[in-house]
Amino acid sequence: MASPDVDSPWSSSMGETFCGYFNMQLEEADPANISPALEFPSPSSSNNCSIPKPPSPPGNTFTRSNHARIPDCSSVPKETKHTWDSLFKDAYGADVYIFMEENSFIMAHSSILSAASPVLRNIMHQSTVRNGMRYIRIAGIPNEAVQAFIRFLYSSCYEEETMKKYVLHLLILSHSYSVPSLKRVCTHYLEYHWLTKENVVDVLQLARYCDAPRLSLFCIRMVLKDFKSISLTEGWKVMKRANPALEQELLEAVVEVDSRKQERSRKMEERQVYLQLYEAMEALLHICRDGCRTIGPRDKLLNVSQPACGFPACKGLETLVRHFSSCKVRVPGGCVHCKRMWQLLELHSRMCAEPDDCTVPLCRQFRVKIRHQSKKDDSKWRMLVHKVIAAKNALGPFSPRCSGLL
Repeated sequence: MASPDVDSPWSSSMGETFCGYFNMQLEEADPANISPALEFPSPSSSNNCSIPKPPSPPGNTFTRSNHARIPDCSSVPKETKHTWDSLFKDAYGADVYIFMEENSFIMAHSSILSAASPVLRNIMHQSTVRNGMRYIRIAGIPNEAVQAFIRFLYSSCYEEETMKKYVLHLLILSHSYSVPSLKRVCTHYLEYHWLTKENVVDVLQLARYCDAPRLSLFCIRMVLKDFKSISLTEGWKVMKRANPALEQELLEAVVEVDSRKQERSRKMEERQVYLQLYEAMEALLHICRDGCRTIGPRDKLLNVSQPACGFPACKGLETLVRHFSSCKVRVPGGCVHCKRMWQLLELHSRMCAEPDDCTVPLCRQFRVKIRHQSKKDDSKWRMLVHKVIAAKNALGPFSPRCSGLL
């Protein structure tokens, strides 16, 4: 929101009222040493403010555990595992020949294959039976990977070294023959133990082919996290030539993530400014009602030796008040520091819940001025008040900042 143009209502009587209100025990501050403060927030640009900014809330970043446990055979009783492994290795009563590369074969049981995989069940029904045996072929996959696949159908077990070596082949087999339990094992292993910058693009394409959305999401997050390095890998270059649609999708995702980061950063900066304005309102009320060490209302006896003030904005606001009470440039818009003070006073008057008993100077005068303000300026101020109140409410009821001012 653009900074409202505040016409300075300064008059000799109002100036004397404000200057005569405060009891100050220090020398007047040098206006040249006053840091820029309390500008109103603008969506197009960030603001510099001398009032201390509150700490940023912790971000909700995604983290991946490096010690996630991979499902294995530990939950299977040893006797059960031994029985099914023996049935697979000894092929007792087997009625299927599974041919692999180089005319190697495995003997298996059609009932077990059909129960474990609906695809294999259809193949069993369509296969020719000769001498009581069925014959099927699994080609294009290393023999050890096929053996590990068939063994998994029997006992849901696998060897760690085999999984490490043939996880991609097993993922393809689990997808092709519709074995979701094996697909979960493969994707879990890939997510936590296999993905690198060099292979993430290849795994992403395979995850899309094998309909593994979780693995695909892991790969995309990894690409977005380190896009610069991954875009220089050989896998990216091959993907760029073979699958330009995927490259375009990833590039658009990178742009979208950057845009979201910028928007989130802009909103956080804006929210910090609104929090600073809320703190300034607290500090202004504190100074005008109770006094703060070296500055306060004339009817208060100040105590310089009292401990440090608990209001973080008091120091910057005290300097601004000192300058405002002694500035000789009483021309509307002539002094940027005075203009900020006028803005603070008007903002307080719009947020003040007890105008009749308010101890902040010029509060009533500003409320009279508001009645004659244009609708455009009034809407800008209303929006600013809404943002400050929203920032205050976002702190929660147990925040030490919530003092019940608003």
